[in-house]
Amino acid sequence: MSVHITYFVHGTTFDDEEDRATGWLPGELSPTGRKQANDLGKQVKHIKFDAIFSSDLKRAVESAEIGFGYQYHIIQDKRLRECNYGDFNGQPDTFKANLADYFTTPFPRRRKLPGRRAPHP
Repeated sequence: MSVHITYFVHGTTFDDEEDRATGWLPGELSPTGRKQANDLGKQVKHIKFDAIFSSDLKRAVESAEIGFGYQYHIIQDKRLRECNYGDFNGQPDTFKANLADYFTTPFPRRRKLPGRRAPHP
């Protein structure tokens, strides 16, 4: 038995258009993002998926509902969230030019998911 996983990202948000790192903030789809989600649903409507998963963040849920909600129940899971950028959530995304700096050091004041250990430095 094989498992096939198809991965789609959420549509463009207002933060994306303003070069902001949304991280764990909910984010809101822009008109472009809503159109992208709608177009995606149309582009893959011939494919049958066994399940549709989404993070619990607003932008991801909204993208999944627009693209697939007419046909599927969307399963939300907070473990699928985007990276938590800590103090950089909602800030200009210029820090992303140096992401390697955070491979072994957490983002400043990064919250962790309940029940999960923070990575070792």
